[in-house]
Amino acid sequence: MSKLHDSGVTDQVPNALVQPIERRSFLRYTGAGMALSGLFLAGCDDDDDNNNSGNLIDVGSGDNGVLNYAYALEQLEAAFYAQVKTGTYYTGLAASTSEKQIFDDLALHEKAHADFFKTALSTNAIKALEPDFSSINFNDRSSVLNAAKQFEDLGVAAYNGAGRYIQTAAYLVIAGKIVSVEARHAALIRDLIGYNTFVDSDVVDLFSPTSATSAPGDGNGTGLERSMKPSDVLAKANGFLKEGSKLSANNLK
Repeated sequence: MSKLHDSGVTDQVPNALVQPIERRSFLRYTGAGMALSGLFLAGCDDDDDNNNSGNLIDVGSGDNGVLNYAYALEQLEAAFYAQVKTGTYYTGLAASTSEKQIFDDLALHEKAHADFFKTALSTNAIKALEPDFSSINFNDRSSVLNAAKQFEDLGVAAYNGAGRYIQTAAYLVIAGKIVSVEARHAALIRDLIGYNTFVDSDVVDLFSPTSATSAPGDGNGTGLERSMKPSDVLAKANGFLKEGSKLSANNLK
């Protein structure tokens, strides 16, 4: 795995979950050029549907709503990995291990994702969210890895389920680039938990051939990644957010 750690990225959880990333940007990781980022920014100034609905923050509607939906989830992931890095990581994780490098890289990726969406949305971005990680034992490897698995799997299913709401082709390209990175994260975390478990029936509609001699494509299952509706995703994500930061996606239709 390539080393992506940058000393310019803080190891502490900031008061606002997402701060501008120094010397790096998400576009460098995705390979997207300035032309796409310009399109991304150009379309984000005409939707003002982001508001508080009761005690929930609604992400909005249309493309702007999808971007805020993604931004919210990236904020949560970035905050989680920043918290993992705080202090000495989890007990027993030596500074020289490859596992520590994995968490350093994932922290950098997720912060880059969150910073990208914050910049793209500009004044249309929802506020910085406050996490509630009280259910996670950050000193315990199993607790941290299982939380990481939940966040990464949720992110992949969320992007897959949100594609139907995207109206601008350039945004769909960006979403495809991000979800491919998130899927790599999810596979890596799953294999840290259990070898060769990176693909399982809970996240993929596994294809099973009818028999050992069946013709190609003859079997059950699609082999495609599973997706989730925004309402189902946020029902899970809200369990890791404080009151006043919980979300709704009632206008994504």
